[in-house]
Amino acid sequence: MGACHSGCAGLFGGSKPAKGAGVLTNRCYIAADITKTVGQTPIVKVNKLAPEGVELYVKLEYFNPLSSVKDRLAIGIIEAAEKSGALKPGGTVVEATSGNTGIGLAMVCAQRGYQLVICMAASFSVERRKIMRALGAKVVITPAPLGGTGMVKKAEELAEKNGWFLARQFETEANAAYHRKTTGPEIMAAFKAEGKTLDYYVTGYGTGGTFTGAGGFIKDASPSTKIILSEPETAALVTSGEGQERKEVLGKFGAPAAGHPAWKPHPVQGWTPNFIPYVAEAGLKQKLQNEVVLVGGEESIQTALNLAKMEGIFCGVSGGATVAAALKVAKKAPKGSTILAMVPDTAERYMTTPLFASIDPEMNEEEKALFESTPCGRS
Repeated sequence: MGACHSGCAGLFGGSKPAKGAGVLTNRCYIAADITKTVGQTPIVKVNKLAPEGVELYVKLEYFNPLSSVKDRLAIGIIEAAEKSGALKPGGTVVEATSGNTGIGLAMVCAQRGYQLVICMAASFSVERRKIMRALGAKVVITPAPLGGTGMVKKAEELAEKNGWFLARQFETEANAAYHRKTTGPEIMAAFKAEGKTLDYYVTGYGTGGTFTGAGGFIKDASPSTKIILSEPETAALVTSGEGQERKEVLGKFGAPAAGHPAWKPHPVQGWTPNFIPYVAEAGLKQKLQNEVVLVGGEESIQTALNLAKMEGIFCGVSGGATVAAALKVAKKAPKGSTILAMVPDTAERYMTTPLFASIDPEMNEEEKALFESTPCGRS
């Protein structure tokens, strides 16, 4: 975690936040390097979208240095590998990712002097490839029809052939452990500082780290808090009740042996690959979830756009999906309930995706009329 970690003293930047431009707060500190700024992301109240009588909050993980929750996973995996000796100085890391984990790993590897090779399916946004390459990573694109299992298999092949360190974000214990160490305690400390009880914690799953790790910590610290897991309607893997076929890779068990039969393509990038991750399965076996809520692709996109236009919260489709699930919970929650939804990343990761399909870069008629209403620039 980053230096000066008093940021969770209150939900809104501290129990006694400073006021006025130029005044130092507990969010302003000097860090030894960029990895020390991971974590301590703010929790923000949703004021307009939530139904009356219910308090809805979001944990904005795009406040991490490379703008996503996967920065936590990245530093957690690398530090665990350094400690165990699995990753040597100057070594090469290889991983399969939809983009955010790769970006987080690229940040950590750049800072620590490791080489990084990323395998990513062609269906994921182009801007993610560019960001990883800008950070010094090599990006290997796998065919879109092969889905998540295809990019995972390519990473496994490259690791075995070259003797590289395979990050295994979907299987490694370091994933959930880091969220249990950081994300969960941050959440509980913030609500405790404000004298609030957290009634519902809502999260989706990409790897399952926030579900198993943070969710596990929250459940232990506050058994009355209901853990709500969400997944896409068209990829309801957990809800299907069908198990995930697994295999051993490089001496470790847990990798997907095949795609899950219940999976179908969906627009929520970073959520629910075409298999149930081993990390997520660990939380499912513990029966952490009180309920699984399904959300549609269109409502996920619309909720993300609503958060931007009505709350100024500029999040990706996965954040829209999680908040859409939280809003469903809010509709049936008792009056006075407090709900927290995870917002994994920023909308800037989705500029070339359906999230921005309705956003035209050219002026509309109203904007043209505004332009014509004054002399400057008119022909």
